[in-house]
Amino acid sequence: MTEHQTLLDAATKAAQLGGEVLNRYLSEGVQMRDKSSAGGKTYDLVSDADLDSEKAIGEYLGNLFPDHELLGEEDLDGDVNADHLWVIDPLDGTNNYAHGIPHFAVSIAHYHLGKPTVGVIFNPARNDLFTAAENHGAYRNGKKMKVCDSNSLAQTLVGCGFYYDRGAMMRSTLNAVEEFFGHDIHGIRRFGTASLDLCQVGCGQFGVFFEYQLSPWDFAAGRLFVEEAGGRVTDGRGDPLPLEMSSVVASNGQLHDIAIEITARHHPSNEFSDS
Repeated sequence: MTEHQTLLDAATKAAQLGGEVLNRYLSEGVQMRDKSSAGGKTYDLVSDADLDSEKAIGEYLGNLFPDHELLGEEDLDGDVNADHLWVIDPLDGTNNYAHGIPHFAVSIAHYHLGKPTVGVIFNPARNDLFTAAENHGAYRNGKKMKVCDSNSLAQTLVGCGFYYDRGAMMRSTLNAVEEFFGHDIHGIRRFGTASLDLCQVGCGQFGVFFEYQLSPWDFAAGRLFVEEAGGRVTDGRGDPLPLEMSSVVASNGQLHDIAIEITARHHPSNEFSDS
């Protein structure tokens, strides 16, 4: 068995373990809490389901690979500069989960020397499994996926996401959406689970996906899925995607330059620029 296959099998099993936790809480009832606890807002939610899913994933991977670092959304604070790093989102799409919408996922990626080597995104509500390994392609439930071959925005759907900020970042996103509509796109879709949105690019359903602020656990696995399906992923200005909080643009590759023109023009950081 190759090293990639060993890592991919481990990531798949870990994602399924996390998914079992999420499904159990969903069937028994789950109480959501606001992470920020600021002003009574309930934008950024968390629950025991998130925490227990991450614990199950972390224990499984930690036992298999005791020398690897673990970075997760909730309690895992591994070193991003480590030779071997697992990047874990135990529940992506928390607001969907909180409202009983079966569009959420566990996302797990392995990075070696700062580069993604395997990625797994699993929607346990639909038993939908997306896997990718470096130089080995992207697969949905065992079937090889590829990005769409559209060379015009007018031939595509565009996906987007909104961060919890309801101010400048929201306005930037809406302004970019308006400009995308000006290119006669088929429509905008906002499903609220970035890891699955990226998979929709890799599966040829979206020509472009963008969001102005995502954490590494939101995009680490999905990025590799898009790239292995023949697409391209950068930050919102077209620069290489860092393993830290960042804007993200993913596309089929052919549409990337025009997408970046739009997302860069409306990038929220422009509001604070001296230029």
